[in-house]
Amino acid sequence: MSKKIDERRFICIMCPLGCEVTVRSDSRGEIKEIIGNKCPKGEKYSRDEFSRPMRVLTSTVSIEGAASPRLPVRTSDLIPKTRIFDCMKEIHKVKVKAPVKAGEIVAGNVLGLGINIVATRDSEREGFEPSRRIIPT
Repeated sequence: MSKKIDERRFICIMCPLGCEVTVRSDSRGEIKEIIGNKCPKGEKYSRDEFSRPMRVLTSTVSIEGAASPRLPVRTSDLIPKTRIFDCMKEIHKVKVKAPVKAGEIVAGNVLGLGINIVATRDSEREGFEPSRRIIPT
């Protein structure tokens, strides 16, 4: 009886080299070999990507009272790749009111993952002009 070997390839994104890394696993999904990485970061990235791929999700939410109708947001940490579409459904429900500061939580503990959705840009109220500092000459 021959052993089935699964082989998956990844492009490592942990440094500028962009190594093509191959991960070989047995029929039970256990990693048997990782080749092609030029540094330890590539091995760790490939191992993680093989067993539990994670992503930072970026999107936009609806914002009222601002010059732009959408506010850019992202997850505060990595989420499982398999939960991206579920997370997007939750993000589409979010509506915020201006003003909002970058880093402010606009939705907390999304999907019970302990991850927040945070604003990535300040958004002032429509028509708001920050006071201008006059420098004497």
